[in-house]
Amino acid sequence: MKGKFKAKNPAKYKGDPTNIIYRSSYELKLFRYLDTHPQVKWWQSEEVVIPYKSPITGRYHRYFPDVTLKRIDGKVILIEVKPKYQTVPPDRSKMRTPNGKIKKAYINEVQEWGKNQAKWQAAREYCADRGWSFQIMTENELGIKNK
Repeated sequence: MKGKFKAKNPAKYKGDPTNIIYRSSYELKLFRYLDTHPQVKWWQSEEVVIPYKSPITGRYHRYFPDVTLKRIDGKVILIEVKPKYQTVPPDRSKMRTPNGKIKKAYINEVQEWGKNQAKWQAAREYCADRGWSFQIMTENELGIKNK
């Protein structure tokens, strides 16, 4: 699910309020919350760019966290929105096929996990340098019940 988010309070959005893109139903729920919450002074989506080194390729890439927000108390929070299953290491018990070969899907999960860990570590360091906080939000924090 993706689309354009139409802000009810465009003055709270730091950036172009006519071009707010959500890339999941989780992001859409968070955007609606931020747009109307009285404790949010301003927010923005994918405006911060953080360099990180890929553990897979050894090359530097750019990471765009999903949301940056500033609360009225002055605290700035960088937020990454992910399904819970993407925030935990891959399940080693599911890595092999019945004939003992390592599954391609498992290899992909390990690579994605490594890439995410590198991104999130870079985000934590970026935030620490600025006195900000970094948070990963899943369906648990967003109050989304999975079927």
